[in-house]
Amino acid sequence: MLRDYNMKKSKFSIKIKDIALIVYDFDGVMTDNRVIVFQDGTEAVTVNRSDGLGVECFRNFGVPQLILSTETNLVVKKRGEKLCLEVISSCKDKKKTLETYCMRKSYDLNKVIYVGNDLNDMEVMKIVGFPIAPADSHPRIKRMAKLITKTKGGEGVVRELLDYIVHNNG
Repeated sequence: MLRDYNMKKSKFSIKIKDIALIVYDFDGVMTDNRVIVFQDGTEAVTVNRSDGLGVECFRNFGVPQLILSTETNLVVKKRGEKLCLEVISSCKDKKKTLETYCMRKSYDLNKVIYVGNDLNDMEVMKIVGFPIAPADSHPRIKRMAKLITKTKGGEGVVRELLDYIVHNNG
């Protein structure tokens, strides 16, 4: 089901072939930003399987993807492994990390999509061509996003992004 989109002044437009890289924050994008803490201290999060399908479809289109997270938690790594995504976790400076990563891989930051939801994503969202925010993101993040999904974090943000790009631009 395609959704109506909450866009800023100009229509968000990018073709699959013009995407150099998609970068996802983990908590609040692939999860609903909540964590379950068990008695033994281990943690669990809830993810949406439709995001896994979205990741797979982007991969089939040849689009490189990355999870970039400040979180130090095995659950991020395990989800990345399940989705066959590279993960950079325990990241103290997302902006610098992404700049270095893109320079090393020869990715043009103007062709990078970054999906983030909170203030620790702000600086990195300023340097990419296509900052995207889930519906329940911090208001300052929403103001800088070129696309705000109707979907909240953990409810299929990646899949919605895929549907939007494929439906509107191809």
